[in-house]
Amino acid sequence: MRILLINPNISQSVSELIRSEATHAASVDTRIDVVTAPVGVAYIETRFEAIVGAYAAACLAAEHEADYDALIIAAFGDPGVRGIREAVDIPVVGLTEAALMSACMLGSRFSIVAISRRITAWYRECVLAYGLIDRLASIRHLDVHLRDVGSVQDDHAEQLRLLCNQAVDEDGADVIVLAGAPLAGLARSIRKELPVPVVDGVSSAVRHAETLVALASGRATRGSYARPPQKPNKGLPAALQALLERTT
Repeated sequence: MRILLINPNISQSVSELIRSEATHAASVDTRIDVVTAPVGVAYIETRFEAIVGAYAAACLAAEHEADYDALIIAAFGDPGVRGIREAVDIPVVGLTEAALMSACMLGSRFSIVAISRRITAWYRECVLAYGLIDRLASIRHLDVHLRDVGSVQDDHAEQLRLLCNQAVDEDGADVIVLAGAPLAGLARSIRKELPVPVVDGVSSAVRHAETLVALASGRATRGSYARPPQKPNKGLPAALQALLERTT
C-alpha cells in the first residue's frame, strides 16, 4: 500500500514531523511519502490561509494521485479535502476528520489543543461542519509567539501538557485531540502522563486511510461527490487541468 501525505504549508520542518509520525503509525507493508507545498504560508491559522493551502493541496494531489492508493491532507482543518475527494479516484483523508472520528470512538466529549489563539475560530467551524459541535468540550490553545512552527513541541512542552490537563479537569474532556501537523508525534510521548486518551491527527489519518484502501468501497459516480462536470478552464497547472478534464 502506498500513501501520500500532502503538507499544504511550506514548512519543511513540519513535513519531517509528519513523515516521522506517519511512518511510526503505518503498517509494516505500507509505504509513506510526504510532499510539501511549494507555495503558500508557513502554517495555516485563518480561513483565507486555508484557501491558499487548499489550492496548493489540490495541485499536489493532481500531480501525484495516480501513483498512490490514498491521499492524506496533512493539516488540521482539512483544507481542500472535500473538493479533492470529488476529483480523484482514491480515498482522501484529512487530519481533522480522522482525529475527530477516532476521538468519538474513545469518549463522548473531546477537547482540541491548538497552537495559537487565531486558529481556534476556524477549528470550531471545522468541528461544526463535521456535525460534531455538540461533542466539543473546548478548544484550548497556546497564546505565545511561535519562534519556529517546527519546534512548537519542544519550545512549549510544559504549556501543552497544562492545556491538556485543563481541558480534562475544567472542561470535562473525555479525549484530547492534539491539533495540527506541528504537534505530530506528541501524543505518543505524553499519553502516559494524561488521565484520558490522546489522539494524534497524523497517526489517525494514516490508519483510517489504510482501512479505507482495504475496504475497497469504490468511488462515487453520481451524487455530490461525483467527478466535477467538465467546463472551460484557463491558466491552471497542467496536472490540475488534466484532472478536471478526466471523464473516467
